[in-house]
Amino acid sequence: MHNTTTNPVATAAAPSDSTRSDHLAGERTAETLALLKNAISPQRRVVHAGDEVYQAGASFRNLYVLNSGLFKIVNLAADGREQVVSLKFRGDWLGFDGIAQGRYSCAAVAMDTGEVWAIPYDALLNACTAHPALLTTLHSAMSREIARDRDSLMSVCTLPADARVADFLCQWAASQAQRGMRTDQIILRMTRAEIGNYLGMTLETVSRSLAKLARGNIIAFAEKGRRDVHIPDVNALAAFVQRGLAPPALMLQ
Repeated sequence: MHNTTTNPVATAAAPSDSTRSDHLAGERTAETLALLKNAISPQRRVVHAGDEVYQAGASFRNLYVLNSGLFKIVNLAADGREQVVSLKFRGDWLGFDGIAQGRYSCAAVAMDTGEVWAIPYDALLNACTAHPALLTTLHSAMSREIARDRDSLMSVCTLPADARVADFLCQWAASQAQRGMRTDQIILRMTRAEIGNYLGMTLETVSRSLAKLARGNIIAFAEKGRRDVHIPDVNALAAFVQRGLAPPALMLQ
């Protein structure tokens, strides 16, 4: 989800490149799940909205792979406020933050019904010795998480509010495409406040930005609820993000 000059807008790639990338991502997820199933036999757990797979401060024992559903990774500030630091979709790994200190630094919270696979870390390391492909898969997952965190930071630091919200929707649509889901209709499993928390914006700014995108016919809201977002043309949404990245025109003196 990137171009060569600015990392935040992976969805601005050419349609053919994006389609090929989505197909490869889908294949990668299927291969990862198959490898884990054959090498470790992970414990499967069905989760529902609000369920925590692990809490901040809990002892680290497992990594998790999301087989279905959506998760938010939440950090707790010293005053008790929650900060959404990451979103996880099918095929994503959870729990890397617990490896270094032996404790999870964040909480993983389900945002809808889904299934996670629990993978004991010690068993995973042992399996990697016998299955080199599994080690490559693990390293690739870590690398993608680092790249995604970098891109999220770049978006927050470089994009104006409207483009930041548009990029958030682009990222969501791209994640659905990579999992074989439609990209013209997304259901936001987050409140406006949670989106603002994640993007470093106020609830009011998020609402204004969404309204602006709707007035420009770049997105539309379904009649049944304002969490159902219609995206007529993902490329038009990505182009809106690109315009936000463009430097302002020089004024003639």
